[in-house]
Amino acid sequence: FYQLFSYFNSNEELGVMDEFGGGGRTRKGGNSKPVLVLPTPEEEKKLTALEAGVKVAEAKVAEANKALPALQAVWEKTFAQQLNTKLSAWTPLPAATAKSVGGATLTRQPDGSWLASGTNPANDTYELESKAAPGQLTGLLIEVLPDATLPNQSLGRASNGNFILSGVELEIQVPGVSTPTVAEFKRAEADYEQKGWEVAQIVRDQPKPVKGKGKAKAPANKSGWAVEGNDPTKRVPHKALFVCDPITVPPGADITVRLVHGSQFGDHNIGRFRLSTTALPPATLKLDGAKVPDGVRAALALEPAKRSPQQAAELAKFFRENADHPARKAEAAVAAAKKAVEDLRGGFGNTMVFRELPKPRPAFLLKRGEYDKPGDPVPRALPAVLPPLPKGAPNDRLGFAQWLVSGEHPLTARVWVNREWERFFGTGLVKTTENFGSQAEWPSHPALLDWLATEFVRLKWDMKATQRLMVTSATYRQSARVLPEMLEKDPDNRLLARAPRLRLPAETLRDQALAISGLLVEKVGGASVNPYMPAAVWDETSVYGDMRGYQADTGDGLYRRTLYTIWKRTAAPPSMLLFDSPSREICTVKRSRSNTPTQALALLNEVTYVEAARRLAERMLTEGGASPEARVAWAFERVTARKPDAFELEKLTTHLRGRLAAFAQNAAAAAELIAQGASKPVANLQPAELAAYTVSANVLLNLDEVITRP
Repeated sequence: FYQLFSYFNSNEELGVMDEFGGGGRTRKGGNSKPVLVLPTPEEEKKLTALEAGVKVAEAKVAEANKALPALQAVWEKTFAQQLNTKLSAWTPLPAATAKSVGGATLTRQPDGSWLASGTNPANDTYELESKAAPGQLTGLLIEVLPDATLPNQSLGRASNGNFILSGVELEIQVPGVSTPTVAEFKRAEADYEQKGWEVAQIVRDQPKPVKGKGKAKAPANKSGWAVEGNDPTKRVPHKALFVCDPITVPPGADITVRLVHGSQFGDHNIGRFRLSTTALPPATLKLDGAKVPDGVRAALALEPAKRSPQQAAELAKFFRENADHPARKAEAAVAAAKKAVEDLRGGFGNTMVFRELPKPRPAFLLKRGEYDKPGDPVPRALPAVLPPLPKGAPNDRLGFAQWLVSGEHPLTARVWVNREWERFFGTGLVKTTENFGSQAEWPSHPALLDWLATEFVRLKWDMKATQRLMVTSATYRQSARVLPEMLEKDPDNRLLARAPRLRLPAETLRDQALAISGLLVEKVGGASVNPYMPAAVWDETSVYGDMRGYQADTGDGLYRRTLYTIWKRTAAPPSMLLFDSPSREICTVKRSRSNTPTQALALLNEVTYVEAARRLAERMLTEGGASPEARVAWAFERVTARKPDAFELEKLTTHLRGRLAAFAQNAAAAAELIAQGASKPVANLQPAELAAYTVSANVLLNLDEVITRP
């Protein structure tokens, strides 16, 4: 056992999630290293173009650097004058009108701050409007204050006392000018930041103002600034500074400031806050006013010729890093171009792989099987009852893999064909599909198992060809009809007296409904998607994870194959668990099979299946023919792959006419039914008629022969 284990003991991995994303970029929730990065041809082409853009941007930086000495000489005079001007560091925003988009009450306090109370929506935006001080505007200061009325007497409105500020917007509206000036913040800093929730993320992810469009849209990012308000030691005043390029504010102009709370953590809105603005030069702006190094001040006080080399270098560095000049903008363009490359690489598809360490890790006998009590070292070796490695194969994991598929191995092909047999017939030739060891059940048809295994090897391990061999066999194509004499002789169908009847697996049930209705999006590959789920499905099991506040996708993500559904281990999608899908906490070879009333309720009422029924109903009305009988017959054949007999057609049509009459008398019920799902009903169809056909389509999708494989 331990010798066989030693083949897998030298894998290069930590054994824990290390938050690895694609293309070498680290991000929360990605695959763990080592991974194989797999960009598409289109992505590779786009990457080449972006990398060329980086080189162009770098060339512009080199060109802009040539003009820096002359620009610095002009800047020095202006900047020295600004430093000598006595400007107030921060001016509180004058009395303003304040409103909460989410319906909270904002009340002005004696110190000029605003206190939120009343309704606390999941994601709120505070909007303050006031008269702007004329002159220059270069920055905004947000002070967040604790208050006795807030949870835990902290700073935020969440139950733990925390908040997450995800966006800050500032606009200047000049009377008579239709489009406001929107501040584009260049820098942000705070006196304290929660790890992973730094204030700089707000600037990084802010929406870019669109010329001529006025208001910037609220950021779509879910990051932002937080201060661990749940920690009693952090429940003290905090402040954050946002710096923008100078905005000239004429007399009579209005200022609007919006504080956006858009994270996935509901209710995390600021509780009490105060706003101030400044006109200080952006290069000097710090949380507590203007901060210019003493060395820079001393250098500015001297004529250029009298400065020491150290003073000249310090002043040039300060100018380069803080002044507004073409080289700095060109450097920002380089940074943006490199970020575009990084973002593209980070989005590349990748898959985790098993990689050997350069030097094999030793393996040991473990005393009583305890991992921390190693005994004698053991070399890599195969069990003596099995064939040796192929001639010339290395004694490592590669050689082990070659041995598994050499065609001489007695288990590999048998195990696989047995699993496929179970998939098609409900029970494997060896019933214990998950166990081929000494405690396995003996094969019901040993010769058949051997022949299928050798055919699999002969077909060069072609899975599709072997599956085709099984499903085109006379055994598989038998009738599922149960005859009394056969039932007596073969009650469990181990002798294959008839075709098996099996309820379709969870994934196939959903995919089949989408495919029959025409909703299925057949795109191959890509990131996980978020289909419909019950409200707050993972809020309790992912309190601080990225699955809390789950939101379903819009568009194609709702209708991709179930294979692409996002999955949380230990808390799998409920609609999958309901139909016996494994939770994926462990490798599950054999699924359980159950038939319960809740499964029927899900197939009749879950939004995916109701929407699929409505879409099938639309097709019945637009493609199925002119009469109810023709439409029902068309849908029946599409769903079951056979024509209905006279009895089935009569029953379905009679019930359809009854529902047509019922919905004609209840327009509200018809409207409610056809509104299920994100896709919109066909506009020119009568709601009552569409609702009646939707119920009929739902019946068809729930027929036993549709959800059960004969």
